[in-house]
Amino acid sequence: MEPKFELLETVIVTDNFKPEHVLRGDVGTIVEIYTRPFLAYEVEFVNPNGETRALLTLAPKQIRRLSENDILTTRPLAVV
Repeated sequence: MEPKFELLETVIVTDNFKPEHVLRGDVGTIVEIYTRPFLAYEVEFVNPNGETRALLTLAPKQIRRLSENDILTTRPLAVV
């Protein structure tokens, strides 16, 4: 069964999307939920100033919930 997420839920991406400068472990917010033709989530990734740096449509298996064992960190965009 695919995991279900809520609108505006904060999630972690589980794959790398190098052309979009999004790497596994980056934190994003679900801004839209699609149910057709299949379940998918529009996830927004922002810079510290709140500016959108990527907006990706992702399958449920490409994101996960934050856990109490996660450590939030930052990295320069140029490292990608």
